[in-house]
Amino acid sequence: MRLSDTGRVEAFSDSVFAIVITLLVLDLYDHDVRPGDLASDLLARWPAYAAFVVSFVYVGVIWLNHHALFRRIHRMDGGLLWINLAILFSTVIVPFPTSVLGDAVAEGGGTDDQRVAVVLYALVAAVMSAPWWGVFSYLCHHPELLEPGVPTGYLRAQRIRPLTGLVLYVVCGVGGWFVGPAFGMACIAVVILYHALTSEGLREGPAGRLLGAFRR
Repeated sequence: MRLSDTGRVEAFSDSVFAIVITLLVLDLYDHDVRPGDLASDLLARWPAYAAFVVSFVYVGVIWLNHHALFRRIHRMDGGLLWINLAILFSTVIVPFPTSVLGDAVAEGGGTDDQRVAVVLYALVAAVMSAPWWGVFSYLCHHPELLEPGVPTGYLRAQRIRPLTGLVLYVVCGVGGWFVGPAFGMACIAVVILYHALTSEGLREGPAGRLLGAFRR
């Protein structure tokens, strides 16, 4: 099978991440504001600002994980290209639940609407975990695509992270529905932090250093 370098894929992927982060800001301002109500309307839309911050950090964490992944990939084949497209597809959906969540809170939606918005956000995040499990599983069976010296044990350990994320996001969605929207969003923020700390791996990066310090 014909292999190619990762340059074009990385450039295309970075462009998609940049566009997604830019799109997040488009829903921050309500253009249907009556004259004289601008200040109060801007203040009332604080939930949209909070949702923007969470999603901005979320997309940034996805980019960090993507960057860490491609530092270990040497060549691309057709299967890996399709999995990368699946990762990008799941990423470009993020502005949708972000907008729904911000509007559900800012426009005075009832608790039921806010619960639905949090469950939608958690569902999108859970779906996003699937292609990440796929990419690590695929590379386990195609070590020829990796940079020299990358152990297969690293990839097998990495497969745990998206599965853990999927389960935790489901828990966040269930908690957001039965406990409350604030609990659900706090739970989602914690899972995003988990993915940030483990972007280099479960034993590498900040998570590994914290675990090592705890063991000592």
